[in-house]
Amino acid sequence: EDKFPRELSGGEQQRVAVARAIAPGTPLVIADEPTANLDSVTGKELMELLYELREREGRTFIFSSHDPMVIERAERVVTLHDGAITKDITQ
Repeated sequence: EDKFPRELSGGEQQRVAVARAIAPGTPLVIADEPTANLDSVTGKELMELLYELREREGRTFIFSSHDPMVIERAERVVTLHDGAITKDITQ
């Protein structure tokens, strides 16, 4: 079904943005709250895909997120509070 961008739900818009971001030849992806508008199942599937791309193709992902599912598999977690780094953990 064809739709104009304004007719897409938040989750649909999120998926389109992700598809553009992970297009072949994109070595670095910066994503702000990548799972925010997704249900938990779709969010998990998205993160599995992104982590697979990291492992298979060596892509670099920088996420800003409050979602534990995103944070738990990160290689490095930097915590900010009031604009200052309060933790910097390499896992």
